[in-house]
Amino acid sequence: MSSDLSPLMRPKWLPLMDAHIHFEMYEANERTAIIQDMRDYNIKAMIAVSKDLESSQENLKLAESYPGFLYPAFGYHPEQRVPSEEALQRLLQWMDNHTAEMVAVGEVGLPYYSRLEAAEQGKPFDLEPYVQLLEIMLHFAKKHNKPVILHAVYDDADRVCDLLEQYEIKKAHFHWFKGSAATIARMAESGYYVSFTPDILYEEEIIDLARVYPADQVMVETDGPWPFEGPFTGQITHPKMVNDAAVAWARIRGLPLEEARKMLYDNTLRFYGLA
Repeated sequence: MSSDLSPLMRPKWLPLMDAHIHFEMYEANERTAIIQDMRDYNIKAMIAVSKDLESSQENLKLAESYPGFLYPAFGYHPEQRVPSEEALQRLLQWMDNHTAEMVAVGEVGLPYYSRLEAAEQGKPFDLEPYVQLLEIMLHFAKKHNKPVILHAVYDDADRVCDLLEQYEIKKAHFHWFKGSAATIARMAESGYYVSFTPDILYEEEIIDLARVYPADQVMVETDGPWPFEGPFTGQITHPKMVNDAAVAWARIRGLPLEEARKMLYDNTLRFYGLA
């Protein structure tokens, strides 16, 4: 089954949600086309994550333009320079003023890929300012009783788990996660959620994760506009691709597709408090 089937040829699928997308990063015409497509591809809604104050503000505007289709999360993406104290305070004050409109704090976490790149180039990298920034975001989430959407993979995930426990954060979503068996077991035991991108169709590491992670703690996402390979090479990343991810997850777990789609959808509603 493919998400590229025409509407007349597709079965009456149960709906899905794209649990993690950078919607504000698409061009305006692409955003319009995506919204127009959502009903045709049974995509009920999207969780729009933010990377800084400007993108948080843009996602709020988009959510107001597309009520019921777009649910915004506000935060500061870790794969960029730590903000100045002034910029951070502006973001936190703005978030504080818009807690009612936000479904989660995100995207936040630790800069694994930036640190890896610095190491490969023989450059120093100070992780501690990023840890401090994440702690501030977790404190905000705890204060306002919001879930957190995390960019934390491999070794970083263990440190993030420590911080989640320290700040008593129970609702954590590790998007596009990769990590050791021990970390996966720890996250699952803690009740944290993970989400699968379209690379569940071709990446063995993701397929292995899908085999073992608790079925009631998983979602599907695109992380769009990030591009994918395999059968998606050369395509603009579209929320409809979560249909393909759902098919792959159902096959991996040996579930009927409708049952799998219902689980993925219900998990997302439950995690983000949208039920």
